[in-house]
Amino acid sequence: MPFFDKLDGLVAKAEARITQHRSSGQQQPQQYGNPYQQGYASPQQQHGNSYQQPMQNNYASPQQQHGNSYQQAMQGYYAPSQQQQQQQQQYPGNAPPPIPTHSKPGNQGSSAINPVSVYWTYDTSSPISSTFDHKTGQHGWGNNELQNYTDLPQNSFYASSSASQQPVLILQAIASSNAPSQETKYTSARLVSRQTLSRSRGYLHIRATAPIARGIWPAIWLLPKEPFSWPGDGECDIMEVWNGERINHSCLHWGQFNGEDWNKHRVIETPDVQYERPEGVTFGLAWEESPKPGDRGERGRIVWYINGKAVMKAKIPDKSRRFEEMQYILNVAMGGNVCGGALPADGTYQLVVHELKMCAEPVGGWQAFDRDWQNAREGHP
Repeated sequence: MPFFDKLDGLVAKAEARITQHRSSGQQQPQQYGNPYQQGYASPQQQHGNSYQQPMQNNYASPQQQHGNSYQQAMQGYYAPSQQQQQQQQQYPGNAPPPIPTHSKPGNQGSSAINPVSVYWTYDTSSPISSTFDHKTGQHGWGNNELQNYTDLPQNSFYASSSASQQPVLILQAIASSNAPSQETKYTSARLVSRQTLSRSRGYLHIRATAPIARGIWPAIWLLPKEPFSWPGDGECDIMEVWNGERINHSCLHWGQFNGEDWNKHRVIETPDVQYERPEGVTFGLAWEESPKPGDRGERGRIVWYINGKAVMKAKIPDKSRRFEEMQYILNVAMGGNVCGGALPADGTYQLVVHELKMCAEPVGGWQAFDRDWQNAREGHP
């Protein structure tokens, strides 16, 4: 990817966030935009044979009960059960049940992490709202994005993989340009974990299948628990890709995108990531932070991983919020500045989360982390 294209992308992200905060008057920053193509039965017409619905029939999604505007988008899926939909509606956003602190690792497969080290994961036996807060609305999210984020069961639900027979979490963006209302033309989900990282050191394990398509932008990232101030309190992007590219953007931000703050960003681009693999791509992030600021003359260290390989390292910025106060954010954005104004073709675009965990230590333990820190590349501004 040419240098100036990368620079334009970063500037677009920065302008989007600045606009968002000035216009909304809120502290919560909004995600830029990340185009993923049809991970699980998304449109074919525009993308040709190279994207022929690799995930078709693998995962469940809602069906005819949602009306004609969704019928075409939902072809090739099973609907979430009526019980699942009722469970999701049992807990309004203002009155969630207590945050679950247990985990049910289940069958880990080839990307196993020792289950003993897992201290949090989502619980498919409970409503999504018991584990995540749905952020909703259609106001451009600071980036002129199209999507209306909802808490509806067609946009986020648990389902079973026909390949692995294991439950998965699905965030489903639906493009239906002929829908009767503006609110239903482009819908999606944005989930924030109710659980914070809560520890001064640990490891995040993510295994996900993502859509790669024009006008689609999925991401899994971290922001501090509200209230917070962006960008000074920090942002950490683990999985981020947009507009049909196969480039993952591992990022750390703690400053504006201007001359004064030019060095308050760390980024590594990893090309040719096979996001649509039915079994998913494994992403990881390990952090080690001094229990008390200044104990070792520095805040701490972070290492990013893709499929077990350390792809980037960075020091924790001095004045950002502590990592133990960070939360997971999962979303699929549509259109917007980062996608260059591209519109997604009508259809469904699924971010399928096979595993999402908080662990006490990285794979191989903290000695492996020390080795990875020595060998990983430093992110560039």
